[in-house]
Amino acid sequence: MANLVKFTIDGRELEAAPGTLVIDAAKRAGIEIPAFCYYEGLSLQGACRMCMVEVERMPKLQTACTLPVAEGMVVRTDTPQVAQARKGTLEFLLTNHPLDCPVCDKGGECELQDMVFRYGAGESRFTEIKHHVDEKQWSPVVYFDAPRCILCYRCVRVCDEGMGVGALGVVNRGVVAEIAPNHGDHLECDECGMCIDICPVGALTSGAYRYKTRPWEMEHVGTICTHCSNGCRTTLGVRNNQIIRGNNRDSSGINGEFLCIKGRYAFDFYDHPDRLQAPLMKVNGKLEPVSWSQALAAVARKFSDVKARGGNFGVIGSNRTTNEENFYLQKFARQVLGTNNLDHRRSGDIVSLLDALHGQQTALATTADLYQAKAVVVISADLALEHPLLSWQIRANWRHHAAHVYVVTTEPVREDKYSVNAARCAPGQELETLQALRPQLVDEPELIFVFGDTIKGEKVRKLVEFGASLGKPVKYVCLVDYANSRGAMDMGLTPELLPGYRASGMPGLTIAEMLAAEDLDVLWVVGANPLAGASLAARGAFVVVQDLFLTETAQAADVVFPACSAYEKNGTVTNVTGEVQRLKRAVQAMGTKPDLEIIGLLAREMGEAAQLGPWSADKVFAEIRATVPGYNVPLPVILTGGAAQTSPVNGRVEAPARPELIRSARNGLFSSGTLGRYSNVLHSVLEGRRQP
Repeated sequence: MANLVKFTIDGRELEAAPGTLVIDAAKRAGIEIPAFCYYEGLSLQGACRMCMVEVERMPKLQTACTLPVAEGMVVRTDTPQVAQARKGTLEFLLTNHPLDCPVCDKGGECELQDMVFRYGAGESRFTEIKHHVDEKQWSPVVYFDAPRCILCYRCVRVCDEGMGVGALGVVNRGVVAEIAPNHGDHLECDECGMCIDICPVGALTSGAYRYKTRPWEMEHVGTICTHCSNGCRTTLGVRNNQIIRGNNRDSSGINGEFLCIKGRYAFDFYDHPDRLQAPLMKVNGKLEPVSWSQALAAVARKFSDVKARGGNFGVIGSNRTTNEENFYLQKFARQVLGTNNLDHRRSGDIVSLLDALHGQQTALATTADLYQAKAVVVISADLALEHPLLSWQIRANWRHHAAHVYVVTTEPVREDKYSVNAARCAPGQELETLQALRPQLVDEPELIFVFGDTIKGEKVRKLVEFGASLGKPVKYVCLVDYANSRGAMDMGLTPELLPGYRASGMPGLTIAEMLAAEDLDVLWVVGANPLAGASLAARGAFVVVQDLFLTETAQAADVVFPACSAYEKNGTVTNVTGEVQRLKRAVQAMGTKPDLEIIGLLAREMGEAAQLGPWSADKVFAEIRATVPGYNVPLPVILTGGAAQTSPVNGRVEAPARPELIRSARNGLFSSGTLGRYSNVLHSVLEGRRQP
């Protein structure tokens, strides 16, 4: 490591690595230097002139956002000359800026507003009429008010550099220069809203949040996005039991400030008009609302009767329900119902990967590893559309650390733009194409392989063998679809595996086999929709469904329980890289209950509650930590909103991987399985309407 540079800021002697910018060095020391155009992680702009500082032996003020520290440098950030310069900058910025703070959505969070309070003049010397341009709507979620814009170019840079989209630019020059979208009067992009959150003023505003409330009127609840498997933390702004907005401006969680359209806007399904708010029971061939006690008693009675006569149960779980709910469900199925007919939709061959990596404690990559690794190989996945956070991490790694990115896919992907080698292959020929990259991969100091659902079974083992043959540290990410797809596998929602990938040693039916079984007496579906495009062979089966909406499966049910969404309950989920994070309840939906509570109430109705234990999320998670291999993660990390990676690769997985059951739904940015149907935002944007 290079010798540290010694310098002084505001009388404090500091040290930093060579090349560190003055603004960053000051921030690390707790010294604030205000800036509008500067944003950590983006290219330097030097446009706003707000970060001016005095430097000894330099004849004029310097921009701290472009000035590297130097040996012996003496910097002063708070002198009369600096204050006067900042005051003048603000006066110029307010020349055309409308003084509409009372109605601006950025009120209370506006960086310009804060700086004017600190440095601004009490009156302006500019008396000319302000230049006005009408507000524009670029998409259903992005509005632009040009007079408020201070041309800091943050939005342009985050869209181009951060997202890799380049949907924003600057048109015209001088006083009439303004930000413009890539298609004249509208955006065609990822609709992620990053440009809105990064805007220091109210120039870019959210279509979901506009004119609804103020930040101090909301309760801000940090939880985990319920859509894809990346596990982004989203901070929900809640007022009067309504979610008003989502963002992650505090950069908490594994995703930092990043959110895609689903994490930022697609929470709107929770109050969709079609949301179930009361239990339904089939009466005279038609589902009718009933009380909770009536529905629970009917299901418990049926379960008990079928169990007593040795009937056949089938239980289908979800990859969106929490770890606690999945653990409790498999426990109920095996210990109370006495069945091993238990499964869920599988989208990635985690089992084969864990078995192939047995004994290698550090071979599973984390989300942070994708930002730090020297080289990343993407195989059979369009990360920008299917796993946007992983794509963001790799792209940031390339920009900040010059990481080498390799791509092996059947179609062009966004990672091609900055890859050192983007190889196309025929379907099923991914590993053969990867072999051609060996000469380059051998020269890399370390690697991460990120692979999709076409790499499964024996191909996973061959990939691990290939990685081992390179003779360098190699880590892996097996991609899966939904918020808790990884957790569903970890918790044993399969007939062949118990929690922690221990072999069950008992026969059991998969989803397809349950649907095809003509002798099935009961089908219990928790948070899934297996009858979308399929039918149930057992015509006389008693079907029980727990869900948010009246899906195809719920329509065929005898009893339907209205369940809570991820934003309405507590618990934990495990993301695609095996990192456990905490869900925190933000709102309550009328008439619904968490799946964990529904399962617990059924156990009580059947007189089996003592056998299963309490159904509180905290107590079930304590049991998981004590009994599931790899899940004894640090509890304080989880409780304080952090992420802790599980480590379930101590030994062989003594059970078949069943690769023939693995199939990714390949959801893009604007779809999210059954749940995505009920998000008006996903359907409203142009890109979502175009998506098949």
